[in-house]
Amino acid sequence: MPRESSKRSDMEVTIRAENVVRRFGAFVAVDDVSLEIRRGEVFGLIGHNGAGKSTMFKMMLGLLKPTSGHISIHGVPVDGAGAREVRRSIGYLPENVTLWDNLNGLETLQFFAKLKRIDDSECPGLMERVGLGHAGSRPVRAYSKGMRQRLGFAQALMGQPQVLFLDEPTTGLDPYAIHFFWDTLAELRDQGLTIVLTSHILAELQNRIDRVAVLANGKLQAMGSVQDLRAGFDLPITIQAQLSEADNPAMRQALLAGLPPELAACPQEWLTNQVSFQVPRTHKSALLQHLLRQPEQVQDIQIVEPSLEDMFFGVEDSRKAPAARMQTGGQA
Repeated sequence: MPRESSKRSDMEVTIRAENVVRRFGAFVAVDDVSLEIRRGEVFGLIGHNGAGKSTMFKMMLGLLKPTSGHISIHGVPVDGAGAREVRRSIGYLPENVTLWDNLNGLETLQFFAKLKRIDDSECPGLMERVGLGHAGSRPVRAYSKGMRQRLGFAQALMGQPQVLFLDEPTTGLDPYAIHFFWDTLAELRDQGLTIVLTSHILAELQNRIDRVAVLANGKLQAMGSVQDLRAGFDLPITIQAQLSEADNPAMRQALLAGLPPELAACPQEWLTNQVSFQVPRTHKSALLQHLLRQPEQVQDIQIVEPSLEDMFFGVEDSRKAPAARMQTGGQA
C-alpha cells in the first residue's frame, strides 16, 4: 500500500502542525510537536498509552485548542474563523463508536447526514460500501461490535471528506472485514484522500502506511517511512537458514567454521533444522556470502527486516536509556 515519494503527483501539505504544545495544568501532554502530513498519504500516529496521540488527534480535529503553537488543514487554522468549513471536509471515526440503539443502521446514517447538512441520498450506497447493505433496516442494538465499527466508518465517509481521521479503526473487525477496510483505504488514498490513523496493532500498519510518527511522553521521537526508520535506528537484521538435516554438533561446527569472528559472535538461535542469525545491517552481505558457500547444508535463506514493532520498542529503549544510566550511576 505505501508508495514511493517519487510516484506522488502532488506533494501538497494538507495538515501542518507547528511547535504544538498542550498542557493540562502542570502536565504537558504534547510537547513542541511539529509535523506535516501530505495530500494523499496514509499517516500513522503511534505511541504508548499516555504518549499524547489522542491529545494530538483532538487538536488536529479542532476539538482541543493548543496551549501554544498552530495547526492548520489546507492552510486554514483548525481553531480559527474558518474552522467550521474545515470540519466539513473532515471525516472522523473515534475509537469507541457511540450509536443510538433505537435507530436502525440506515436511520443512523440519515441522522448523521442531517447533522452534517448533506443530502442523505448517499446513505444506502454507503451501507453497501461497508458491507451492511443487508442490515440497513436492522436495529443498531442488534449489531455486533464489528458491525457498529463498520457503521461508524460509513458515517466518517459521508460527504466525501478530503481528510479522514481514524482512531483504532479495526477494533472489533473480523479478518475479512479488516482486509476489506484496508482495501477501501487504499482506494480512498489513490483518490487523493489524506488519512491519519492510530492503532496499537503495529504489524497491521507497517505495510499499509506511507509514513509514521512515533510519540513518547508528548514528544515526537521519530518520523518517516518504515524504511527511513529502519535505516535511522540501524536495528539488526535476522537471517534464517533452512538446513538440509536436523541439527547436530558436527553440522553446526562445519557451518560456523569459516565465519569471521564478528559474525560468529552475533546472536544465534538453533532449531531442529534451522538457524537464525541477528546481524548488523553492515554484516548482511558477508553472512549471506558465507551461507551461499554451503549449498550442501543450507537449503534456503530468508531475510527478516526489523518490523515497525521492533522500531517502536527501539524508540522506547532509547528514550529510557538516559534514565537507566542515571539509576546505574552512569553505566549503560
